[in-house]
Amino acid sequence: MSYRVHSIFFLCLSLTLGSVWSQGSPQDAFILQYLERRLAQVEERLSICEQSTAGVTQKTYDLSSEIRSYLSTLGILRSEVRSQVDSVSVRLERVERELEYLENKIPPQSNIEMEEALLEQQIQAAELDQLQKKARIKVEKDCNKALSEIKSLKIVKKTGDTHGCWFKDPTEGSAKVYLLSGIRNRTLVEYPSLRSFTDRTATPQATVLQLPFQWQGTGHVVYNGFIFYHKADTPNQIMKVYLLNGTVVDSTLLPGAGRLPVYSLNPNTYLDLAVDELGLWVIHADPEYEGNLVITKLDKGNLAVEYTWDTRCRSRDAEGAFLICGTLYVVYNTRYGGRSTIQCFYDIRDTVHRDESPVMFFPKRYTSHSSIHYHPGDKQLYAWDDGYQTIYRVETQRHDQVTVE
Repeated sequence: MSYRVHSIFFLCLSLTLGSVWSQGSPQDAFILQYLERRLAQVEERLSICEQSTAGVTQKTYDLSSEIRSYLSTLGILRSEVRSQVDSVSVRLERVERELEYLENKIPPQSNIEMEEALLEQQIQAAELDQLQKKARIKVEKDCNKALSEIKSLKIVKKTGDTHGCWFKDPTEGSAKVYLLSGIRNRTLVEYPSLRSFTDRTATPQATVLQLPFQWQGTGHVVYNGFIFYHKADTPNQIMKVYLLNGTVVDSTLLPGAGRLPVYSLNPNTYLDLAVDELGLWVIHADPEYEGNLVITKLDKGNLAVEYTWDTRCRSRDAEGAFLICGTLYVVYNTRYGGRSTIQCFYDIRDTVHRDESPVMFFPKRYTSHSSIHYHPGDKQLYAWDDGYQTIYRVETQRHDQVTVE
């Protein structure tokens, strides 16, 4: 706008000077010519100044927008820091209260002095007692059995994704079959029986259930009407959901688990839950133990950890595992798919393990399992084989009669 005003002003001035030029002397004409050149220079400089001012104005606007963005981010960070500081303050207050409580509870030094030999004896006794507790499992049924042979294979159906898991509720009297397709979802399909699973015309039909949270991997189980599964986007959280109403009953974080896949050939499964004659188990791999498998016994009621065993069975080249009467059997294969073999097992009672040459072969079929679940009542393995739902029949013998080649 100011540039237009200046232009009109200079135009009027030029017209006036032109009029004087036509009426004046040669000296006046020279002065007027000089003034015209100066006016042209001033006009050019004003134009440059106008352009520079516009550029500076735009840069100032951009800078102010950027500063407003930084201030907004700074406000968010300040709120987060304030929240963390408040949290730390609450924790410090709690620690101070606990320290004050402990100071009031700790007896005088004279009352807690003990002889070093007596203290060592007590420690040894406690360690021995812990080892005995770890080695002793309450067995309500005869569980002196071990796997002796995998007899036959039956392909039941082909449905779902390449990866998934299916199984029956091992609770006595239950015939329900459950299917979870894929490696991440919330959908659980419940069939009243194996017949309704295989025959689409059978009644009643399947029930589709939506779980409260997504599951991850293929290591899930249903036990006594509850589903136990690895919650997605968490390294080691196990959920317990009552299937009758879909509510979360309990959950737990499994210490040390979830840092690497439990089986290298199934890289999406970090926790593999299992059920055998002794109850509920979790299988996982421990990077601090050379990546070998670790088995943990859980209380099926409150998900409390009862015992944990470190095994010598490697997770490398493993595709699955299952337990029978407290003995872990690890199934190995190749990443291209082949004949599955059991090359390592671990008995929690006698700590018998073997990780050398193959111990047992699966039936002659080149396959690749994404999940294997043992049913202690049927004495069968429910496996997921590249989208095929298969059943293996197993034979067991008394533990002291099984021979390893």
